[in-house]
Amino acid sequence: MELLLGGPMFLAAGIYNFFYAIFHPLLWLNWAEKSSLANFIYFGGSRELFAVAVDIFLIVLVIGLVRRNFLWAVVRLTEGFSNVVGRIASWAVLFMVLQQIMVIFLQAIFRVSQISLGPFGMVFTRDLAWFGDELKFYNAIIVALCCSYTFVQGGHVRVDLFYAGARYKTKKLIDMLGSLFFMIPVATLIWMYGWFFLWRHLVTPKVSATDTLVSIGRKSKILKWNVETTGFSPSGFDGYFLFKILLVMFAAMIFIQGISFFYRSLLEYLEGEESEGKHLDKDQLGDDLAEMVSEIH
Repeated sequence: MELLLGGPMFLAAGIYNFFYAIFHPLLWLNWAEKSSLANFIYFGGSRELFAVAVDIFLIVLVIGLVRRNFLWAVVRLTEGFSNVVGRIASWAVLFMVLQQIMVIFLQAIFRVSQISLGPFGMVFTRDLAWFGDELKFYNAIIVALCCSYTFVQGGHVRVDLFYAGARYKTKKLIDMLGSLFFMIPVATLIWMYGWFFLWRHLVTPKVSATDTLVSIGRKSKILKWNVETTGFSPSGFDGYFLFKILLVMFAAMIFIQGISFFYRSLLEYLEGEESEGKHLDKDQLGDDLAEMVSEIH
């Protein structure tokens, strides 16, 4: 109710905050100043940032309804971003397999307890358990960074008992409503809580989603870096703060993809069935591989 009654003010504040942040970057990017870091932490998970996102969404939508080529360009850009990130992150599968093979051979056959890597003259030595534990990080990369890519490629399993038999425009309406009421809100919640979950393991004193700008400003006087370096075991992987970063990246990419999917569904609704899949950059399997997959199915 508060949001509905204060809608115009909410949107106006978003535009004001956006331009204020652009023209005063030192207030939130100069991390040498504790107050600037505190501002960055607070506004990164605040309703003010959400207002900016809503404003950008509406402005792009209004322009896109007038100039559909512009909206198609936005769809291609956002889907291209998901594809590029996903295709790069998918290489983690190869690294994960190779590293798992290396760990098994060195541990079971050669009885090695440590591995030292020395590229560029900088020696990096860790127990074999560290490299075995790091495999979880590769798996997290695949899950977090390839999720929106898989969505663009149409690889997610969906329950379509009602959807499959619906008419074309009904399907597009379902897609638009699904984006607005499921993808975007869930991604927003994950971001707003994941953001503070991340910073609770990067700085001290602890920050939380319930902190106001005033309270976090008070904390800024004694704010200092305290990056989490503990693992599940004494000799295991000690970069668990990286998993929290991946959680935030996952939420951001799903949020962007939710908006992109809404725009695509709207355009396909307005332009008819001939526009379905327009400009969609899907991966193509080789002839032999495609034949093998079709035989399996």
